Amino acid sequence: MASQLGDWIASAPSTLQKNLTILSPDQIEVAKMLLDIGQTHVFEHWPEPGIDDDEKKAFLDQVTRLNTSYPGGLVSYVQNARRLLSDSKAGKNPFDGFTPSVPSGEILTFGDDNFLMMEEAGIREARNAAFVLVAGGLGERLGYNGIKLALPSESTTGTCFLQRYIESILALQEASRRLVQGQSATQIPLVIMTSDDTHERTLKLLESNSYFGMIPSQVKLLKQEKVACLDDNDARLAVDPHNKYRIQTKPHGHGDVHSLLYSSGLLSVWHDAGLKWVLFFQDTNGLLFKAIPASLGVSSTKQYHVNSLAVPRKAKEAIGGITKLTHTDGRTMVINVEYNQLDPLLRATGSPDGDVNCETGYSPFPGNINQLILELDSYIEELKKTQGAIPEFVNPKYKDSSKTSFKSSTRLECMMQDYPKTLPPSARVGFTVMDTWLAYAPVKNNPEDAAKVPKGNPYHSATSGEMAIYRANSLILRKAGVHIAEPVLQVFNGQEVQVWPRITWKPEWGLTFKDVKHKVGDCCSISQRSTLVINGQNVVLNDLNLDGALVVSSGDQAEVKLEGPVQNKGWILEPVDYKDTSIPEEVRIRGFRISKVEQLEKNYTEPGKFNIKS
Repeated sequence: MASQLGDWIASAPSTLQKNLTILSPDQIEVAKMLLDIGQTHVFEHWPEPGIDDDEKKAFLDQVTRLNTSYPGGLVSYVQNARRLLSDSKAGKNPFDGFTPSVPSGEILTFGDDNFLMMEEAGIREARNAAFVLVAGGLGERLGYNGIKLALPSESTTGTCFLQRYIESILALQEASRRLVQGQSATQIPLVIMTSDDTHERTLKLLESNSYFGMIPSQVKLLKQEKVACLDDNDARLAVDPHNKYRIQTKPHGHGDVHSLLYSSGLLSVWHDAGLKWVLFFQDTNGLLFKAIPASLGVSSTKQYHVNSLAVPRKAKEAIGGITKLTHTDGRTMVINVEYNQLDPLLRATGSPDGDVNCETGYSPFPGNINQLILELDSYIEELKKTQGAIPEFVNPKYKDSSKTSFKSSTRLECMMQDYPKTLPPSARVGFTVMDTWLAYAPVKNNPEDAAKVPKGNPYHSATSGEMAIYRANSLILRKAGVHIAEPVLQVFNGQEVQVWPRITWKPEWGLTFKDVKHKVGDCCSISQRSTLVINGQNVVLNDLNLDGALVVSSGDQAEVKLEGPVQNKGWILEPVDYKDTSIPEEVRIRGFRISKVEQLEKNYTEPGKFNIKS
C-alpha cells in the first residue's frame, strides 16, 4: 500500500491510515489533497474501519464537489483564503495606491430625442442578446418564506417577478423581430442562476406556469454551489458543528455567475448563434426592464465592453458608486466602490471633503444598481484567462483586537459587479445613468427594517417597490400627455409612501416610451383613486376619463379604443397588520390588501376593432 500511495501516508494521521482500505482510489486522492493543503484536522475524529464508513465516504464526496465547483479547486481556494486573511489581519487597504475619479458614461433624460434614439437602438439589438437572472436567494430577509421570484411585483394583477421578467424579454423579442424586418425569428435565451435553496422551487414555478409563455428550451437553470467555511487565519476548513462528517459551507456570492456561465459552455453556443450581448440582472427590481432598451442602445452605440446601469446617488447614500481608479503604476479600472469605502478613499487621495454632491445636487459618482451589459466576444476572451474566477474578499468577524480567532466561521465571497477588475486598460467600460423612478426599486427589506429607515431615504421594501411601479407608469403616461392626478401620502407598515393611480400594463403594450406615446391621445385623464390594467398590445387611450377601476384584455388581433368617462367605486387599498399571521405573507409585508369593490372589465378575444364608450 505504501509503495502505491507514496510517502504521504507516513505523515497522515493514524485515523486516516487505518481507513484507507475502505476508500476508492479517487477518494484516497482527495484525502491526499486535503493533507497537502494542511487540513489534517478533518480526519482526527474518524473511528476504526467498520464504523460510520458510509459517512466517511460521503464526506470525501462532498469535498470532491467543493473541489470541482471552484476554479482551481480547493488548493486555490485555500491559497486565496490565506492571502486574503493575512491582508485582513494586517488591515491592508485594497485601494492602496489608487486615486478615484469620475469615469465617462452616458446620462439619459427620459423621453427626450436622445433617449428615444437609444431605446430604438436597444430594441434593434435585443435579438442579439442573452439575459442572465441572478436568483440564488430566498425571501426570508423580506419576511417571505418563498423564493423571491415568486413574490408578486405588484398586487393589482398579482404578477410575480419572474413572470414580469419573462414577459418583458418576450416583448423585447417580438419588438426586435418587427423592427429588423426580413430577419428570421429568434429566441432570446434566459439563464437563471439558482442555489440549493431555490433550484427546485424555481423549476416548479416555471413548469407549473408553462414557463410564462417562453419555450422551455429558452430557459436554462445553472445551480450555484456553496464554498467551504474557514475556522481561522490559517484557512482551516470548518467542520460542520452538527455533523462531523461534513464541511460547513456558505454562499460564495453572486460573482459565481461568471464561472458557471464559463463552465456551462453556453457562451460558446451564444457566440456561434451570433449573439453579441449578455445582460445580467437581479431578482426583485420591478422597474428594470423600463431601462433595458435604452441601456442596451447605449452599449451598442458606444461599443462598450462593460456597461453598468446606474442611477443618480446622493453623496454618502448607501449605494455603491461607479468609479475610475488609477494606480500609481499606471493601471486603471472602472468598478463599483462601496459607499463606505468611497468617502474615505476620496479623503485619503486629495479630496478633503470626501464624497460630496456637485452642482446637480447629486454625487458625481453614479449609483450602481448591479445590472450589467457585457459585450459577448470580449467577455468570452476574458473568461478564457480567468475561467470565470472573480476577485474575492473575506470579511471575518474577529473575537478581539488580536485578530487571531473568529466569532464564527467565515468564507471567501465574490461579487458579480467586480468582473471589470481584471480587464485590461484597453477595455471600454462605461455606465448608463437613468432616473431612479424609472429604473430602480429593489425589494429587499422586511417591514420592520424598512420602517427604521431615516425619513427621505428609500425603504426598498415590498411596499415601496409596488408603489414605485405605479409611480413610474403614472409618470410615463403623464409625459405622454395624459393628465394624471397628484399622488397622496399614506402609511403602510410604518412607511410613508406616495400612492399614485394603480396603473399597470403588460410589457407588450408599452415596452418603450415611443410605444406608449403612439397609444395615448391628447385628452385623457386618470384620477388618483383609479386603477387601470391593460392586458394586450393594441389598446389605445383615446379620450379616456377614468375615475374608478378599468381592466381591459385583448387578443393580438383585437384593436381596442378607450373613450369617454368611466366611473365606478373602484378598488380600495385596505391597511393590514404586518403581525397578523392569518394574512398571507405576500400581503402582510406590503401592509395593505386590495378590495375590489367595483370595476369595468372588458375582454376582447376575437379579431376586430372595438370601442369602450360610456
